[in-house]
Amino acid sequence: MRGWHRQATVEISGPRSEAGKEAEKLVDQAANEQRALFVLDDARPVKDVALMWRTGSQAAVIGIFLIALIAGLNEARPLLLPITSAFIVGLMLGPLSSSAQRHGVPTVVTAIVLWLLVIVVFYGVIVLLSAPVVEWIGKAPQIADSIKAKLHILDRAAEAMSNLRNAILPPNGNANAFDFDLMALVRSTLSIATPAIGQVFIFFGVLFFFLLGRTQLRHMLIGLAANHEARLRTLRILNDVERNLTNYLSVVALINLCIGLAAGLIAYFVGLSSPVAWAVLGFVLNFIPYIGALIMEAALFAVGLVSFATLTHAIVAPLVFLGVATLEGHFITPSIMGARLTLNPLTVFLSLIFWTWLWGPVGAFLAVPLLIVALVAIHHLFPRDEPPLPE
Repeated sequence: MRGWHRQATVEISGPRSEAGKEAEKLVDQAANEQRALFVLDDARPVKDVALMWRTGSQAAVIGIFLIALIAGLNEARPLLLPITSAFIVGLMLGPLSSSAQRHGVPTVVTAIVLWLLVIVVFYGVIVLLSAPVVEWIGKAPQIADSIKAKLHILDRAAEAMSNLRNAILPPNGNANAFDFDLMALVRSTLSIATPAIGQVFIFFGVLFFFLLGRTQLRHMLIGLAANHEARLRTLRILNDVERNLTNYLSVVALINLCIGLAAGLIAYFVGLSSPVAWAVLGFVLNFIPYIGALIMEAALFAVGLVSFATLTHAIVAPLVFLGVATLEGHFITPSIMGARLTLNPLTVFLSLIFWTWLWGPVGAFLAVPLLIVALVAIHHLFPRDEPPLPE
């Protein structure tokens, strides 16, 4: 009986294995037929599928963490934005603080002097820009009427766009083909660009205490490292971040100072009012790569459109500034900064888009400094000449 059962098992299992082999052949044949539909160049399937899924799960965890981090940065923006700005400015002033400390200047005195210097610069920029802005806001109705009158050549194009919109979307009952509310534009711009009073206090408070306790903070960060090598790496990262930030932004500040002077001279010779305010605006906006020059062009054109009688006269200042900005961006800045301080344009642009989207206009100013901090840390933590780890 046992022998018959064993024989039956063998007889039954034999046809099943043959059926399995036949099924595998059919599957392979179907797969080959599917591959034949595509043009494949030396296709080599993954040998270790488990490793592929493990790598995919790790990437998914990292992606979830990044999404949560971005959401946290967005939610904590009112607090993190002034704190981050204060840390960046403090790191920029770090070499000056170290130099003063080497010359025997007390830390308290250095912190107070540098803090007052930042306040003076901040206050000076606001004072120089506020007077023209208040004047233009007071003339808002006249400015709107003047813009409508001088852009009458665009009425036909605006009407065509309105007809196209009405053909696609139902009309909303507004018969004006060109409606320009300057006051609404100014209010929305100021609501975005003007920081809250509490954030300003946080910025200056954090900046002062950062400058005052900079040495203790460095010692604390170095002491958190586990061993001598990690402490040495942390010290090098801190020193390189301060040095690169100071070198880069000091050179950029000098270049932007020249751009600001050029903007003021352009406004003076073309006939625009408040050339000093134009110089300050050109200096400040040029700290924002790409976007700053575009904002300056738009501002020169808008004010020229109101100030001058003809459209031809209004485009003189934007065209001249465009030539100056092109000369600076393509020839002057690369030749002065050299390859050592030159950042990848695509990386700069992506950083600018990300931080502007996340933190608004102030994020645009912080985009390049934050990129420098990240790149310095990455080069120290993941050096290119480090041999690959064994599997």
